[in-house]
Amino acid sequence: MYAATIFLSAFLLFQVQLILAKMILPWFGGSAAVWTACMLFFQVVLLFGYFYADGLIRFLKPGTQALLHVSLLGACLFLLPILPAGGWKPASAQDPTLRILALLAATVGLPYLLLSTTSPLLQAWYVRTHRGAMPYRLFALSNAGSMIALLSYPAVVEPFFAVRRQAQGWSAAFLVFILLCAAVALRGRKDGPAQADEVPAEAGAKPGRGMRILWMALAACASTLLLAVTNHLTQNVAAIPFLWVLPLSLYLLSFILCFSGEGRYRRSAYLPLLALALGGMSFLLSKGQETAKLSILIPLFSGGLFVCCMVCHGELAEMKPHPRHLTSYYLMISLGGAVGGIFVGVIAPYGFRGYYELPAGIAACAALSLVVLWRLRPPGSLKRRWRTAGLALAAIYTVGLAGLLAWQVRETTRDARVLARNFYGGLRVNDSGPAQESGTMRTLVHGTITHGRQFLSPARRRQPTTYYGPRSGVGLALLDRGRGTPRRVGIVGLGAGTIAAYGRRGDTYRFYEINPLVIRLADTEFSYLRDSGAKVDVVPGDARLSLEIEPPQDFDVLAVDAFSGDSIPVHLLTREAFDLYFRHLKENGILAVHVSNKYLDLKPVVRRAAETMGKGAVVVDTEDDDGNGIYGSTWILVSGDRRWFDRPAIKEAGKPIAGKEDVRLWTDDYSNLFRILK
Repeated sequence: MYAATIFLSAFLLFQVQLILAKMILPWFGGSAAVWTACMLFFQVVLLFGYFYADGLIRFLKPGTQALLHVSLLGACLFLLPILPAGGWKPASAQDPTLRILALLAATVGLPYLLLSTTSPLLQAWYVRTHRGAMPYRLFALSNAGSMIALLSYPAVVEPFFAVRRQAQGWSAAFLVFILLCAAVALRGRKDGPAQADEVPAEAGAKPGRGMRILWMALAACASTLLLAVTNHLTQNVAAIPFLWVLPLSLYLLSFILCFSGEGRYRRSAYLPLLALALGGMSFLLSKGQETAKLSILIPLFSGGLFVCCMVCHGELAEMKPHPRHLTSYYLMISLGGAVGGIFVGVIAPYGFRGYYELPAGIAACAALSLVVLWRLRPPGSLKRRWRTAGLALAAIYTVGLAGLLAWQVRETTRDARVLARNFYGGLRVNDSGPAQESGTMRTLVHGTITHGRQFLSPARRRQPTTYYGPRSGVGLALLDRGRGTPRRVGIVGLGAGTIAAYGRRGDTYRFYEINPLVIRLADTEFSYLRDSGAKVDVVPGDARLSLEIEPPQDFDVLAVDAFSGDSIPVHLLTREAFDLYFRHLKENGILAVHVSNKYLDLKPVVRRAAETMGKGAVVVDTEDDDGNGIYGSTWILVSGDRRWFDRPAIKEAGKPIAGKEDVRLWTDDYSNLFRILK
């Protein structure tokens, strides 16, 4: 019963993170930072749960512990099912971090708090009621439950259940957990405690402050590296969907291996591997290595993270105290995890201009390994001499690695005209090409995705580039609607403002952009908005929320351009979103949807939405034109005016939409990225 309750609690602990993050992702612009904010919340509440478990064991009698815990479990019944209220949707473009944290606290705060207490609390009860028990394998079982929850969600839960059904199913499973946990608590209340005097006093000696700090530091280092490597892989290496699953799975696997009781961590093997891993990751952070093959980058960063986590968690397992201090031990581990989450999720986005948390985590891991070596006290003079030599080599290596990382940070930022980041990610502006030639261009990049380029030559700076060339889908739509009367154009996603290059006197171009940093850079670093002949408006905030509260705009063309990368805003591709788009379009208006993507086939999603609305749709594919700074792109043009598709330019460029036929219609309640992976 102890094992079943701990396993179920860990499974529910991770499933609810994924379910709630998916539910609220559309409300806050679909940014990857929403996941980071959710992870921060869950790490902090996990810490409070471990505080609760430690306080319960230290200050209350067994009977009182059980009654209090069962009472709180009963209070959770009033919070089910876990469905966030619509009133939490943001009404402005301000940083939504605090709003996300408050929403999660109101929706699932108490249930999550009690789930997070289960592993340390039940292990402590198990030790109290089972004489001579060593409960640390239950900690490995807990992490196994978390890992199964993580891997099963995209493969089993998300493809077959609408998000509302997911929340209801989770709530039903939580009821089962309440019954199990209450039964364990009440049963433990009746069982007699193990005899404390059977345990040698020295075995239960209270760990010192230095040991507790080291526990926390090791856990914080592993947590920092997990989040930093995840950010680096998903934003600076490749925006591959579900790539975040790999680092988190390896992180959990290291916990399982280190605490399974089989001695799978060997210091003599893993410390040399750690030196190779840290050196390899540092080398891959060098300028120019970002263009290395994904088949090299992803395995090396993932393998490096696994080795680092094995060392951090292996040393934690080596230092585990007598079970009588179990809850305080887990409390310090949880505190370290929260410190790592706060560093990467809060301090780094607002304190750093670039993604410097990974170099910092690598340097910290090297320093902690030095502390581990220093603490070793091998018997015998020969072994002590080897320890001294190893310690000297490790110190030289650590100092050299830190110096290399500092130099790399300086080199990678030196050529950037602008380097800045906020809640929504990091942005970089670079100039490339010889200054005296007309081909010099300025580029806006978010992670690995180019969001706009502009020729700096006065003769060419009004020329549309990248995904918006004259032969692109949006280019054809705008040029077709450019004849005769002035046109009203809406654009979801600003980038560098390139589409404004099509603006003519009398036109109105209305951009919707969620990231205030993008708005600032488009206005200060690029001139598309200033040079446009049209009247240009920029509406800050999430496009869909803005369109919901605006009166019909009567757009001739509405371009939706927010789907390049992993964190596509799914809420802009649902049936409800398409209803909203056509409410703002004229009767014969054109919806242009940019679906260029290396890893996701978004075409069948748009086709299904168009079919259910009775609209016509064609796909327009174009190739690169390097001389004009144009990238190959894929646009889908959707319109209720069937005759428009017979125009010569559209008929020549537009093709029927091919792709998977069995993709379900996406709605606000259902979407499935796993199904449309290329």
